[in-house]
Amino acid sequence: MSVDGTGRAWVFGDDIDTDQITPSRFLVSSDPDELGEHAFNDLRPEFADGVEPGDFVVAGENFGSGSSREHAPLSLVGAGVAGVVAQSFARIFFRNAINLGLPVLICPGVGEIDDGTEISIDVDEGFVYDHDEEIRYDAEPLPPFLQDLVDQGGLKPYTRRKLESAD
Repeated sequence: MSVDGTGRAWVFGDDIDTDQITPSRFLVSSDPDELGEHAFNDLRPEFADGVEPGDFVVAGENFGSGSSREHAPLSLVGAGVAGVVAQSFARIFFRNAINLGLPVLICPGVGEIDDGTEISIDVDEGFVYDHDEEIRYDAEPLPPFLQDLVDQGGLKPYTRRKLESAD
């Protein structure tokens, strides 16, 4: 799945945990739109009002550490984030994002991208392109099975389609 078009990079540093992505006081809901209104509420209060559909989160090492709850990637889906690119991810966040249909890419070097830069990502080919600096960063493409999960909108829609086609 290629993520077509460009979006603005919202850049974060290393060790951004799930409580920083979605503060625990907002976990009374599992509605993506409601959670999206509180994404990065304490870390970057301007995020929820400023993020536009198609924007990307770009981060350093160990993005999504902490709790195993799905609320963190779900809030990014609700906020309209087109994908998350990081130098590394906490394993449970990485898989939760895929299960929810949120494209994620491991991409060394993206720490050099500046906040607000226009970027595009290609999950199939495995790269991030910085349009402002005209630099391509090679990423680890998702294996075809995981690409298929993301393409179909996550684990639930993927499973639903598999079960329907088995009839």
